[in-house]
Amino acid sequence: MKTKNWKVETIAVQGAYEPENGDPRVVPLVQSTTYAYQSAQGIADLFDLKAAGHMYSRISNPTVAAFEEKMTLLEGGVGALACASGQAAITCALMNICHSGQHIVATQALYGGTFNLLAQTLPKFGITCTFVDQHAPEAEIAAAIQDNTRCLFAESLSNPGTEVLDFAKFAAIAQAAAIPLVVDNTFPTPYLCQPLQHGASIVVHSSSKYIDGHATSLGGVIIDGGRFDWTRGKFPEITAPDPSYHGLSYSESFKENAYIVKARVQLARDIGAVMAPMNAWLSNLGLETLHLRMARHCTNATELATWLAADKRVSWVKYPGLPTDSGHDLAQRYLKGTSGVLTFGVQGGAAAGEHFMNSLKLAKLVVHVADTRTSVLHPASMTHRQLNESQQRQAGVSPELIRVSVGLEHIDDIIADFDQALTAAATLA
Repeated sequence: MKTKNWKVETIAVQGAYEPENGDPRVVPLVQSTTYAYQSAQGIADLFDLKAAGHMYSRISNPTVAAFEEKMTLLEGGVGALACASGQAAITCALMNICHSGQHIVATQALYGGTFNLLAQTLPKFGITCTFVDQHAPEAEIAAAIQDNTRCLFAESLSNPGTEVLDFAKFAAIAQAAAIPLVVDNTFPTPYLCQPLQHGASIVVHSSSKYIDGHATSLGGVIIDGGRFDWTRGKFPEITAPDPSYHGLSYSESFKENAYIVKARVQLARDIGAVMAPMNAWLSNLGLETLHLRMARHCTNATELATWLAADKRVSWVKYPGLPTDSGHDLAQRYLKGTSGVLTFGVQGGAAAGEHFMNSLKLAKLVVHVADTRTSVLHPASMTHRQLNESQQRQAGVSPELIRVSVGLEHIDDIIADFDQALTAAATLA
């Protein structure tokens, strides 16, 4: 991969793919499951991981590889694995280093699906999780780490609570415990935040959100920072011989790429939750305008949050781009912008909020976030519905909270739509 010391904006447009003479200027869509070789030995070498190449699209595909390489460059890592969804990426990232009898420490402020994965699904596989308040003192969070703890998991900007992660605190905790810090960077994207520069070891994304940006393509991606030392005794699955590859040791054979190679040739191979070539092609196309879109998302969200905060029909607003927000200082330290998601409550509580959402015309009520169109959602009854009220509040979800994904429309039209919907909601107050 050649960066030529390019800036993030240039990498987003032209990174990873460089056409040769007469090649397509745009990354080609290789819609093929299979690849032809001239000798049996050539394919045998692929299966033994002695040679690079594509053997089957469950393992790798040229279009998917171009997207993976660009994400690697954008995040400043050493390698990436594209998955079928953001949830698949998180599951694969964790199960790559966790198995039955082991443990994870995670922040409470998480997307509902991730919380449910950690609290309900992974325990069925024998992997348990302790949830911590990310604002708690360092010693209190560190006390949750056990001898069998394999990683620390957090979101750089939480969904939906928009809590900004204190990277320095969490990186110090992880380093002291000799475990990797795994960070979900979906909301900021690599344009607004690069967790690997702030002490994270592994980054995950739901590429279905801002990376695709147009609500067309499910996907997820894992990026390996390549800096974590897996040889310190806690991760034999990466250092010890793998019998499925004739005793190969990932750490010995692939050095800084050990984690991401194992994720591909073991987890993707066996579970198969990989990104389809068409979705990789669309996601790569989305990356070409990522910097332009994120700048507009940030601007629009800041203007809408400021307008809402000044409106007497609104009881509260949470957005780290506001100087009064509790996460503003951390956002200034770690983020280049505070993304396009905000939360707020309508005067009159949950009932008035429901009437507000039903009254919107330009913005739509959808089970999605982070694309070009302004949308709203009620997490307590939707994305976090599986959680009880106590768990919801721990995740930053109150009964009246409305999540807004601010789109790319003209801000005057967005505000006008919210204004008329708040007027309609006020009839219930």
